[in-house]
Amino acid sequence: MKKKKYLVLGGKGKTGRKVVEKLTQLGKDVRIGSRSETPSFDWEDSSNWADVLKDVDSVYITFQPDLAVPGAQEAIKKFTSEAVKSGVQKLVLLSGKGEKEAEACEKIVMNSGVDWTIARASWFNQNFSESFFLDPILAGHVALPKEEALIPFIDTTDIADVAVEALLNEKHSKQIYELTGPRQLTFKDVVEEIAEAIGRDIHFQAISMDEYEKMLSENNVPDDYIWLIKYLFTDVLVPGNSEITNDVEKVLGRKPIEFSEYSKETAKTGVWNQNVNEQV
Repeated sequence: MKKKKYLVLGGKGKTGRKVVEKLTQLGKDVRIGSRSETPSFDWEDSSNWADVLKDVDSVYITFQPDLAVPGAQEAIKKFTSEAVKSGVQKLVLLSGKGEKEAEACEKIVMNSGVDWTIARASWFNQNFSESFFLDPILAGHVALPKEEALIPFIDTTDIADVAVEALLNEKHSKQIYELTGPRQLTFKDVVEEIAEAIGRDIHFQAISMDEYEKMLSENNVPDDYIWLIKYLFTDVLVPGNSEITNDVEKVLGRKPIEFSEYSKETAKTGVWNQNVNEQV
């Protein structure tokens, strides 16, 4: 019997690299979808998608920077069509919890004619250690809008574990899972927990959305990225999207990772003390 091949798009990203690690540890045949791989994968260049999809049975789809951005639907539609044509039998899509635009992309995958699983994730814990909130943490001053927003942050390890389970187990086909952590936290709560974990003062400042946009612009953040951040803060960080689900436990049979556990483990890596270490 032919060994199944798994394609992980964004296989070097926050969730993708963990999916690759877990599948590899299980002895699975894994292909990484990335611009730095051979064959390379690029969402903006479909010329060799057929090569990337050759002999692939199942795909974990992550789209950069976000399924809500203009052009995402067209890209997902084109890729899904190519995947089905190549013989792919299962698609697992990482989506955003509470993102209406992302749900349009979900429907494309759901109507593809092959098995599918949708993983709608809340905001990642790792945004504070691997993404746009890292620099403010290092600087010791975090200024953000929506101080009142309650967010059930989810760990990328949990997302990856759910994705692997969905790729390997048919019982998750045609299921939509909403993935959250076990606790609602404000940005101030998060900053305080990280500060405690690293034993360093970090000041949190509540600012308006306009002030945040201006700050991003003054720091030469690209306009399309500013648009995405504004969308996430205004359309996703809303009261109706703060509820906690038990889908991680339903899929994995265990509780999701606590933010405090994430912060303590991440503190051990030293990623939050880079600037401090350089100054010593």
